[in-house]
Amino acid sequence: MTTILTTSPGFGKHGRVPDLIKEKGWTLVRCVDTAKPDGGTSEHIAEADFLVVGLVPVKAETLEGAAKLKGVLKHGVGVDNIDIPACTAKGLPVVNTPGANADAVAELSLGLMFALARNIPAGHASVVSGGWDRKVGTQLGGKVLGIVGLGNIGRKLALKARGLGMKVVATDPYADRAFAAANNVEIVELDALLKASDYVSLHVFGGAGNAALINAEKLALMKPTACLLNLARGEVVDLDAVAEALSADRLGGVALDAFVSEPPDVSHPVFAHPRTVCTPHSGADTKESVENMGLMVIEDIQSILDGKTPGRCLNAADLA
Repeated sequence: MTTILTTSPGFGKHGRVPDLIKEKGWTLVRCVDTAKPDGGTSEHIAEADFLVVGLVPVKAETLEGAAKLKGVLKHGVGVDNIDIPACTAKGLPVVNTPGANADAVAELSLGLMFALARNIPAGHASVVSGGWDRKVGTQLGGKVLGIVGLGNIGRKLALKARGLGMKVVATDPYADRAFAAANNVEIVELDALLKASDYVSLHVFGGAGNAALINAEKLALMKPTACLLNLARGEVVDLDAVAEALSADRLGGVALDAFVSEPPDVSHPVFAHPRTVCTPHSGADTKESVENMGLMVIEDIQSILDGKTPGRCLNAADLA
């Protein structure tokens, strides 16, 4: 019997995925206890054939006692929470699901822009509390959107934003310049993007290389009316600097879908600011996206069971 251990709250719940798991006769053990740092993984890792990862980190110690484990699969794209060298040392392929959630994250980015532009959260709060506080917002058409990270998500967002009549600029050291040229996306350096944009949407991997990518110095380059959106990883943004910029009216607003610790410590001043909008790391949380990711995970598990290396394996060269 094949046992799958998952720290992803959504894996195995939507679309065709639950039925496929049942048809294959696999056992699914869900470890999503937020009161435990590892979600409860350590209690079941010995029985697992596969580990399907959500946001809980996979460290070298996570793999201790994992005698049956055959693969580590991310139910998502970002693998900065997986110690790939540790997995490689154990002979474990590491796989993710690139592109599966791109539309979902891009749509949430647009939704958060609308929320900031039209004061939607504040308007809702006013009406349901018996008030009628009408605020004049702005339109997205004609505004400049700066996309930091022109990968699968960034490209989807660029197309959607162009459809709204926004001008799009982007920064990415590995940008698809053919895509950019074909879709009127201007490739610029980060500083130039920050200076030009009315909205800045972050879609880069986390990790040490991008820690505090947006700090006080970078925020000072932005227009005082501009809005920042973080749909990447919490460490990409210096929240202290963001809170200071908001309180000094040097930033128009911020939307946060990712946090250093999740759930975050809401005593931080950024959460109390009226121009802050937050969502609980739900960029990929659509039925369609979760099903797409699940189907890709199932496909890769079956490949490993069949003795094959999945085409999406991130450490295939080191395992050879």
